[in-house]
Amino acid sequence: MDTRPADHNAPLVGKVLDGRYRVDALIAAGGMSTVHRAVDLRLDRVVALKVMHPELATDAVFVERFIREAKSVARLDHPNVVGVFDQNADGASVYLVMEYVPGCTLRDVLRERGALSPRAALDILEPVLAGLGAAHRAGLVHRDMKPENVLIGDDGRVKVADFGLVRGVGTTSRSTGAVLGTVSYLAPEQISDEAVDERADVYACGIVLFEMLTGGKPHHGDSPAQVLYQHLNTDVPAPSGFFPGLDPAFDALVAAAAAREPAARPRDAVALLAAVRDTTAHLDGAALDAEPPAARAGGHDNAEDRTSVLPRALTLPRPGAAAEDVGHTSVLPTPAPARTGRPRRRLWSALVVAVVVLCGGAGVWYVNAGQFTEVPRVLAKSEKEAKGRLDEAGLRVKDVKGRYSATEPRGTVLGTDPFPGARVRDHGEVTLTVSLGPRTVDVPRLTGKTLAEARTALRGRGLDPGLVTERFDQDVSQGAVIGTEPQAGENVKAGSTVRITVSRGAPVDVPDVSGKDEAEAREELSDAGLDVKVAAERVFSQDADEGAVAKQSPGAGKRLAAGDTVTLTLSKGPDLVEVPDVEGKQEDEAKGLLEDAGFEVKVSRWFLGHTVWDQSVSGGDTAPRGSTVTIRVR
Repeated sequence: MDTRPADHNAPLVGKVLDGRYRVDALIAAGGMSTVHRAVDLRLDRVVALKVMHPELATDAVFVERFIREAKSVARLDHPNVVGVFDQNADGASVYLVMEYVPGCTLRDVLRERGALSPRAALDILEPVLAGLGAAHRAGLVHRDMKPENVLIGDDGRVKVADFGLVRGVGTTSRSTGAVLGTVSYLAPEQISDEAVDERADVYACGIVLFEMLTGGKPHHGDSPAQVLYQHLNTDVPAPSGFFPGLDPAFDALVAAAAAREPAARPRDAVALLAAVRDTTAHLDGAALDAEPPAARAGGHDNAEDRTSVLPRALTLPRPGAAAEDVGHTSVLPTPAPARTGRPRRRLWSALVVAVVVLCGGAGVWYVNAGQFTEVPRVLAKSEKEAKGRLDEAGLRVKDVKGRYSATEPRGTVLGTDPFPGARVRDHGEVTLTVSLGPRTVDVPRLTGKTLAEARTALRGRGLDPGLVTERFDQDVSQGAVIGTEPQAGENVKAGSTVRITVSRGAPVDVPDVSGKDEAEAREELSDAGLDVKVAAERVFSQDADEGAVAKQSPGAGKRLAAGDTVTLTLSKGPDLVEVPDVEGKQEDEAKGLLEDAGFEVKVSRWFLGHTVWDQSVSGGDTAPRGSTVTIRVR
C-alpha cells in the first residue's frame, strides 16, 4: 500500500462513521482502499480504518473480498498480525476497523536506509514469518506480501498487515479472471493457472529478504509484463552477487524460498522460519553484522509496487518477440551488402577475421563460463534424487553430512556446499547436508528429585518441562517427583514436553473439630500435621457455644497433605430473637407473626376452634432464631 496519501481521499477526515469512529487523518492510500487514523468514541481508543474506494463499494466481488479479509483475520490472534476489531458500512463507506500501529512500514525503512545488515533483516523477517505461519496454520494465504505490508511499530514490534487478498489454501489465481497482487512479489503460480497455497507467501518472503539484503528487487523491466516474464522464466539471483562478503547461507535461504517450483520451497512460513533459525544459528557476529554496499543509499521509486489488478489478456514478452520488446533477443533482417567493387580478397580477409573473432570468443567463453557448472537446486529433495541431479550435471558427491532437523523429514537435503546456483568446475565435488530427522533423547529418571532439579535435568536433555500434577504417595516424600509422562527411558523427540507428577506425601485425614473450643481444635489439627487459620468473622450457630468452632474448611474426613491449612470459623452463639405475644390471636395471624420473626411454628389443637390460648415460649422472652414455638388453639 502506498504510504503517500492522495488528496481525493481527504473528505472523510472529520467525519464520524456509524456514529462511533471519528476519522482524524489519512495515513495511506492504495489501489483498492485508503487507511485512516481514527478514534473509537465508544471505547476511547485510537484505531486504523481501512475504507474501500467508493467506486469499488458497488462491486459485489470486491466487497465480498473486503468482508472476507475481516472474517479471516479476526480468527487470528497473534502478536505479529494486525488485529481486526470490526467491519461495517456507512453509506458508500465500506470499512474495517483495525489495530492502529504507530510507526512506519518496511518500505519506509528501505527508502531511508537502502539495505539492511543480515541481523537487522532477520530481526524483521522472523516475526513476519511467525505471523504468516499463524495464518498458514489457520488455512489462510496472504497473497500480497511486500515491504508495504510489514508494519514496524515505534516500540519495535513487527506486524503483518493488509490481508485484503487473503484466500484459503488451494485456490487458483483465475477465480476472478485477473492476477491480483504486486508484480515484484508474485509467485509464478499466481501468474499461471495453478492452485495457490502457502508457498506463494514463502516466495514473496524470499523476494523481501533479497530486497532487504541488497536494497533492490531481483527482477526489473520497463513494464510489469517484463517483470512477470522474469518471475516465470528466471531464477532469483544470489544476493551475494550484490553484497560481497555475504555468508552463503543467505544465498541458500533466498534460493529455497524463491524457487520457481513451489515443491522446491519450504511448505509454509513455519517451515521457512525453522530453516532461517536453523541456518543462522551457525553464523557468527561478523556474518550477521556485515555491512551491505547499498546501506544508506538514496531512496528509489516503487511506483510499480502498487497493489494492482492485471488483466489476464496481458501479453508476456517471449523469445522472438517484436523488436520493440526491449531487453529480449530478436531476429533482425540483415541489410543487403553495398556493391563497391572492392577486390574479392577483401571479402576473404573479413571472413578470416570473423573466424578468428569467433574462435577467440569461444575460447574466452570456455575459460570464463564453459568449463563451469552451476550447482543444481536440490534442497528439500531426497538424498537419492539429489545425487541423481548432481550426476546429471556432471558433478560428484564428495561427502554426505547429517544434521538434525525438527522440520524436515529424515533423508531430505538441507543444504549443499557449494550452495545452490554456485559455479564449480566440471566434474567438481559437492558436499550434501542431509536431515537426520528430529533429534531424539531418552527421558531421564527423575523419581525422588525435587521439582526444580527435575526441570533442570529435562532442560539439560533438550526437553521441555510441562504440566505439573500432584498426588498422594506413601513412599515418596512430599515435594519429590513420583514419575513423568512419557516415562523414564522412553525415546522422544528433542523439544518434546514432559509432564511431571509430584508427591503430596502421605495423606492426612482432617479430624472433626466442630463444636470444640478454639484451643482444643488447634491442638488436634496441629497434632495431625495441619496448619490452622481462624476466620476474622464469626457466625451465629445453634449447635456451637460462643467461641467454639461453628464451621471448618475443608470439612471432616477430607484428605490433605501435611502442612495444608484448615480454616476455622468460630461461633457467636445462637442468634436470640424476641418471641411475639400471640395469645388471644387467631391461628393464621399468630403463625404469620411468629414466622416473620424467624421461628418455626407447630400447632397443637385442643378443641375445634382457631384462637390461640397458650404458646410454648412466652411473649417477650427470647429464643434462638429458627427454633420451634408451639401454639395451642381452641
